[in-house]
Amino acid sequence: MKGARVLRFGVVGLVNTGVYYVLYLLFLRVAPYLAAHLAAVLLSMVGSYFLNCFFTFRTAPTLGKFLLFPLSNATNFVVTSIALYLFVGIAHLNKVVSPLLAAVVSVPITFVVARAILVGRTRAAIEMPEKPG
Repeated sequence: MKGARVLRFGVVGLVNTGVYYVLYLLFLRVAPYLAAHLAAVLLSMVGSYFLNCFFTFRTAPTLGKFLLFPLSNATNFVVTSIALYLFVGIAHLNKVVSPLLAAVVSVPITFVVARAILVGRTRAAIEMPEKPG
């Protein structure tokens, strides 16, 4: 069921965001905000991979998928980094709250990319057919 998968993705996203955020706050004590962001993203990515394999998409983890999974997180990293810069650097929002706002912006894009990598483009296309034009 597509709805259940999206819900599971949301749960994994919340857990991963919590892990990321705790790491971000820890690294923020010793590094600038973008460096703290990068370190937290890289470390939380591994847990996200396994949670998404086992819980969200119910697929076996493989070395190939593990090596490709950073592509979905690269999308997430780019979107959250741009959003973080816009929120903190341009809009002068709080640098402690801004990563959470950036995460919300990135969720839909990350889901589509992660599904394509972990489930496959063919299965993902079958689950979400294009709307007639």
